[in-house]
Amino acid sequence: MIKVKTINNISPACKAILDPAKYQVGEDLDNPEVIFVRASSLLDYKFGDRLLCVARAGIGVNTIPLDDLAEKGVVVFNTPGGNANGVKELFLMALGMACRDILGAIEWVLNFDTAERDVSVVMEKVKKNFAGPEYMGKKIGVIGMGNVGRRVSNICQHLGMDVYGYDPYLSVDAAWAISNKVVRVDRLEDLCDCDFLTLHVPLNEETRDMIDADFLSKMKDGVRIINYARQQVVNEEAIRAALNTGKVARFVTDFPTNTLIGTKNVVMTPHLGGTTWESEENCAVMAAREARDYIENGNINNSVNFGKAVMAPSKLSRLCVFHKNVPNMIARITAAVSGAGLNIENMVNASLKGSRISYTMLELGAQPDSSLAESVRAIPGVVRVRVIDARG
Repeated sequence: MIKVKTINNISPACKAILDPAKYQVGEDLDNPEVIFVRASSLLDYKFGDRLLCVARAGIGVNTIPLDDLAEKGVVVFNTPGGNANGVKELFLMALGMACRDILGAIEWVLNFDTAERDVSVVMEKVKKNFAGPEYMGKKIGVIGMGNVGRRVSNICQHLGMDVYGYDPYLSVDAAWAISNKVVRVDRLEDLCDCDFLTLHVPLNEETRDMIDADFLSKMKDGVRIINYARQQVVNEEAIRAALNTGKVARFVTDFPTNTLIGTKNVVMTPHLGGTTWESEENCAVMAAREARDYIENGNINNSVNFGKAVMAPSKLSRLCVFHKNVPNMIARITAAVSGAGLNIENMVNASLKGSRISYTMLELGAQPDSSLAESVRAIPGVVRVRVIDARG
């Protein structure tokens, strides 16, 4: 029985993907093989020695120790695109909030003293206080053209905006999904004359403080910025200073902080981007499928700490090996297989660029006995070995 520990409220839809005869799913499980997590930080989590994979029901993985888990041969998955539509729909609200003081207008109505005056009369005098620009015909820069960014780009184009997209890592598949009316720029600085800026990138060392004081100083006066990426992509002190001078007219973010609460012209929501019934279910189902495919077939897809390694399901056994990403490792592993008198029917090897740990999966002509795993495990540089009998 495979133990699957859930952290946070993972949609129960994941249970429909996992056969209850093979998987035990629950919050109070010790030393699980699989962990499902949504938003909780695992940076200080004590992982058990049986852990095989962590599935993040969402996209951000900055709260998971990716390198440490890779060194132990633990795969971390996320669910790209699972909540993209939910984030896109919330972006529509953010765009309206970035233009007009809708929040202030709502608060004015809620606090209106009906005992003293008629709201229908007074509102005509005060509504100008909540006015702002329309977004039709304005220029918007979209930073990050992944699952969310390309949806945002397309919808902004349909709203009559001039859309400029920046993403140095734009894939061919993603490019095909973007309207040909979206202008791709090669430099971040090419977005400095935009009226709006919206962020949809993961948090990493390249994107941390991407929007800093230097970049903001080059932006058009009165720019309106939406951050649906991660909090640390925008330097907090820089955005506060730019708001105080009017360089930034309004800042809308899904990542509130104590420092920004109460700051004028800041609209914050409590990380609602992927919080829809559909998004939560999509991410849970996607995470469960990724984990199941890895547990049962050895396949790695949508991992953030290992490369893609996928073989079609078959009736052959598989030897799954995590090892140092150094020369001669594969030769030593295959030699051990040959020494056991087994034929290699298929093989895939994958690692991320610059990664210290690689993953090799071999499909074998016959079911090996325990001595093969032991001999491969004894090879210097091998981190973890698992044998899957695909015949069940």
